[in-house]
Amino acid sequence: MVDALTLQLSNIWRNFAMPGLSSLAIPLVLFCIIVMMVIPLPPILLDLFFTANIALSLIIVMICISALKPLDFSSFPTVLLFATLLRLALNVASTRVVLVDGHTGPDAAGNVIEAFGEFIIAGNYLIGIIVFSILMIINFVVVTKGAGRVSEVTARFTLDAMPGKQMAIDADLNAGILTKEEAKARRAEVAAESEFYGSMDGASKFVKGDVIAGLIILMINLVGGLIIGTAFHDMSFSDAAQTYVLLTIGDGLVAQIPSLLLATATAIIVTRVSADTKMHSQLTTQMGHFQPLAVTSGVLLILGMIPGMPNMMFLLLSAMSGGLAYYSFKNNNKVAEEPEISEEEAREARETAELSWDDVPKLDVIGLEVGYALIPLIDKEQGGNLMQRIKGVRKKLSHELGFLVQTVHIRDNLDLSPNQYRININGVVRGQGELMPGRELAINPGVTHGTLSGKETRDPAFGLEATWIDVSQKEYAQTLGFTVVDASTTLATHLNKILQENAKDLLGHDEAQQLLDQLASSAPKLVESLVPKKISLGVFTAVLQNLLDEGVPIRNMKGIVEVLSHHADKTQDPDQLTSAVRPSLGRMIVQSLAEIGEDMSVMTLEPDLEQLLHTILQQGAENGENLEPNLAEQLLTNLYHASEDLVEQGIQPVLIVSPSIRPWVAKFVRHRVPGLAVLGFNEIPDEQGIKVVRTIERKGAEQLPKE
Repeated sequence: MVDALTLQLSNIWRNFAMPGLSSLAIPLVLFCIIVMMVIPLPPILLDLFFTANIALSLIIVMICISALKPLDFSSFPTVLLFATLLRLALNVASTRVVLVDGHTGPDAAGNVIEAFGEFIIAGNYLIGIIVFSILMIINFVVVTKGAGRVSEVTARFTLDAMPGKQMAIDADLNAGILTKEEAKARRAEVAAESEFYGSMDGASKFVKGDVIAGLIILMINLVGGLIIGTAFHDMSFSDAAQTYVLLTIGDGLVAQIPSLLLATATAIIVTRVSADTKMHSQLTTQMGHFQPLAVTSGVLLILGMIPGMPNMMFLLLSAMSGGLAYYSFKNNNKVAEEPEISEEEAREARETAELSWDDVPKLDVIGLEVGYALIPLIDKEQGGNLMQRIKGVRKKLSHELGFLVQTVHIRDNLDLSPNQYRININGVVRGQGELMPGRELAINPGVTHGTLSGKETRDPAFGLEATWIDVSQKEYAQTLGFTVVDASTTLATHLNKILQENAKDLLGHDEAQQLLDQLASSAPKLVESLVPKKISLGVFTAVLQNLLDEGVPIRNMKGIVEVLSHHADKTQDPDQLTSAVRPSLGRMIVQSLAEIGEDMSVMTLEPDLEQLLHTILQQGAENGENLEPNLAEQLLTNLYHASEDLVEQGIQPVLIVSPSIRPWVAKFVRHRVPGLAVLGFNEIPDEQGIKVVRTIERKGAEQLPKE
């Protein structure tokens, strides 16, 4: 029978301890608390619960003291709620016992209440009432009220600082200081911190309400006990007062001690500053300085020498303070003493100190500086989507160019105007503009049917006429033919254009090596045969940079490496190798300039002009130094006007020349005739049809002197 019962109890315990049933613990605790308020409890259970309540409060206080930061005890608001409910339930249960059985004697509500009551009263119930009132005032006026105010202020400032902390995390992530995982953890910590202090603001009200409830319960027990004792149990007023005051004070004290401990724990946790050391280490370090202790010892010594004073006490404390000061002095001077250095000497030392690499700031490949008014565009908490737009730009360019575009490092710059931004490539400003957050930019594409009211400006990316308008005017502007974009899109478009124009500067040796490593995974022998056996990594990088500078994507890395491997034995010149690679990429080049299946509209040079340029380049070592300025100016003028005419007709300007002069012509017009693509005859695939729409003539250029 006993074995069967033991087995049954064991099974019950095992089932209760299962993970699925462990979640019932909190509901069961709440149920028991409610039951305690309704069902009378015997004195022995009251003793057990009151003792457990005091122990629980002590445990909570010690956890708060040992926590390194408030979030180490993130469940404190919930624990505080349960502890408060438990104490109130015990108050209700003890009140019932005091009022029902109080006439039987001081032990009616248990030994714990009797012991606390007799200790405080000490034979005089008036003294007991005064002492208990003082304890209540300390708890309510000092500890509880102070903790509540600190909780309220901390919650407000924590929530106000949350956007700035989020921006700081984003800035560190963009700067490469934090990884994605670390940034995610930091964001979660910031969110948890705000939730914790918000909960503490509300939880502190539980502590305040508990103290008020304790005062009310005290008055009910005292007044009600006197009435019940004298009216229903034929007790004299003196006997009733002696009995019920003892029970009331004991009941109130055994409840208020845990309340005071919890209020203290609340004050500790909300005033705790996050640190890497525990509280006792902080206090020892921060308060154990030599000078304050020495001054204190001197003052106590003087007071101890005054006649009529408690000399022994003052002298004893003076000696203790002096001992602590001496210990602090010796502890802080364990390191070998160094001669005192004046401010001027320190300055000279700093000036003459050897520089280190820490004094050299790191240069961002791609940098974006913004004024403070543009910060909301970056902050996700304020609805900013610029970070997502920039990520989209990087992804698009990486796909188009054929290599991974570096991270854009965003920083605020107080030297800029509030609405201004700058785009830097390798520390050099390549573009800038001004935005108006909260407004839309209406860009005039050239064909519009009206005007708009707003701030006149120009599109920072392409220099088109534009107007900053209110959001309410967006649909109206679109009906007039304007292209309407928001501030984030404007900046992202500008950034995309700048990165495309400076793609050459985005690719270095590291990126080139990564491209080779990627290719080596599928064609290891091809990569091994080229770098470094035939050409160096520097020459390979220079070829890729030349292609990017001419607007040619490097997505076909296998084709590029195969051509370089074939021509590397003939030359190591990056320009010549680039000219050798371009024909193999002809289809990719033409695809970006003409529609599939349609003839490509092109311009050509007059045969005599082309032959003249060929001769000049041969005489000038292929750098065009013998080119007459008048001829160069006329050539640029004719190409510029012809390109503008084609652009107005919606045709991409393309110039086809002889392969021998193509590299020079491309460099010659690259920055002077924007948008003009220069191709060699050998770069056009056989299946691609062409249509000559313009022939560039010399137009009166003078003959060059013959050598």
